[in-house]
Amino acid sequence: MPKKKKVKKVKKRKKGKIIKNTKIKNNLKPLTKALDKKSTIPGAEEKPEIKKIKKQSTEKRIYNLKDFVVYPKHGVGRITAIEKATIGEIDIQFYKIFVEKEKLTLTVPINQQSKLRPIASVNQINKCVSILKTKPKIKRTMWSRRAQEYDQKINSGKIYELAEVVKDLNKNTDIIADQSYSERQLFEKAYERLKSEFEAVLNTSPEEVQKKMDKALGRTQILETAE
Repeated sequence: MPKKKKVKKVKKRKKGKIIKNTKIKNNLKPLTKALDKKSTIPGAEEKPEIKKIKKQSTEKRIYNLKDFVVYPKHGVGRITAIEKATIGEIDIQFYKIFVEKEKLTLTVPINQQSKLRPIASVNQINKCVSILKTKPKIKRTMWSRRAQEYDQKINSGKIYELAEVVKDLNKNTDIIADQSYSERQLFEKAYERLKSEFEAVLNTSPEEVQKKMDKALGRTQILETAE
């Protein structure tokens, strides 16, 4: 009978086992050296350095004497003087702003005038009139939260937000019972702020401005019946 051939069992290599081979290592050494040299070769591609760009200083608006400006927390004021003072060996220049509605004089340093803004343009006033003509937004949230939002809008110094508050709180009535005390206070505050800016921009009498605003709000009928 023919002899059976012996079959050699092949041992399975375990996964993840690293085969050590000195010849491969020796062949890789010159390659790694060449790569290291390439990085130091002049003219080779280098990663550009990322430089941080410094923020440019904001341009300061220069106002002149008798210019109207708006200070958000107090409304429209007029520059009555531009003065200098030395505080701690530092010369400081500042505006004196008189707010007629509150009989208040503000001192605003020129280098800290970020809160100031010039009065609106005629186009912006016309847009405010169109806002006053729209229907008020009815919100179902609690009055305390709404009152806080309205107060923030009034003190923001933004004329469109001011017009929105006047429009939303306008009840088309002079009956006190139809408005709570806090509602009426906020309405009157926003109304007077907007009215004073209308006067400064349009250069007309307070009576004419009031007629214009009341007509947009639909309050003229109330005045007619009251008379």
